[in-house]
Formats: sequence, structure tokens, C-alpha cells
Amino acid sequence: MDARLEPLTAICLELPEAERTVREPNAQFTVRRRTFAYFLDDHHGDGIVAVACKAPDSHPQALVDTDPGRFYLPDYLGPRGWVALRLDQGEVDWEEVAGLVTGSYLQVAPKKLAAQVLG
Repeated sequence: MDARLEPLTAICLELPEAERTVREPNAQFTVRRRTFAYFLDDHHGDGIVAVACKAPDSHPQALVDTDPGRFYLPDYLGPRGWVALRLDQGEVDWEEVAGLVTGSYLQVAPKKLAAQVLG
């Protein structure tokens, strides 16, 4: 299993009622059966390690346009408002990852759980 899954798991499981399901080499993170993040490792043979999340304001192309070397639209998910951040391009900014994951969580979590995150 890729070592980058562990810090991602720690970030995701800090969120209220978050759960992880591993389907090696990938993983899915959910809150009450609604997916807010995926760990993708060589998804469909693309050779990329990434985290996929619902994009802020459902505008994934904006992130891709800003930094196409790190962000991309993942197969099947991109057209549904998801973006992927590559974790295999040098040093990972885990605070950036946490921000993306949390933003995605807030889009799918029930209001009461989202309120716990927002304080």
C-alpha cells in the first residue's frame, strides 16, 4: 500500500463520522454513505497517485487551469464536478490536501456534521 494513503487517511478520518473503505490500491472516504474523497493509485492504469475531491464551487476546470501540472479531471468523476490533486509530483502540501478534502466533505456531509467542522 502506498505510504501517502496514511496521512490522507488521518486527514479524512478527523472529520465527523468519516469512514474509509480500501479497495487496494485505491481507497474511498465517505460520510453517511456519501463519498467526499478518493485515493487513486494508478487508476485505470494512468500511473498517477492522487486524491480526488468535489471541487470548490463545483468548478474543477478552474483548478486545472491554475496548475495543470498538479490538478486534473479524473476519469468518470471530472464531469461530475470532481478534481484530482497529484500526490506524486514532489513534496506534498498536506495542508492544501486537508483544505480540498474538508471543502469536499462540507459539500456532501449533513448540515449538522458540517456545522461541527465549521465550528
